Amino acid sequence: MSHFSTLRTKITEAEILKSSLRDLGITVKTEADVRGYNGQRIRSEIVAVLEGDYDLGWSRNADGSFDLIADLWGVAKKHNQTELINSINQKYAVNKTLVEAKRPALANANVKLVVQ
Repeated sequence: MSHFSTLRTKITEAEILKSSLRDLGITVKTEADVRGYNGQRIRSEIVAVLEGDYDLGWSRNADGSFDLIADLWGVAKKHNQTELINSINQKYAVNKTLVEAKRPALANANVKLVVQ
């Protein structure tokens, strides 16, 4: 029986996700195995290699969004999973906003971005 859970996310940009993970000091692998309970593994497009024996992974859906795949019980043994996932989502949102603000369509716009 698998211990892996799959959670729907609003993440759509692989490169922004990878850079966000690196910004948080997390090692990133692509097309790698997510480690789970008792040596279980599941393949994922993007893997955040966490301290300990468990990882977080993201796999793309047909609609372009990513699902988060992890053995959440195992992740919680070493990390506060809520804080970890929230910090990843927050860093992704900031980085995506910064990328979008630099798009050519906004080149002549007067944009003021305040990040707190």
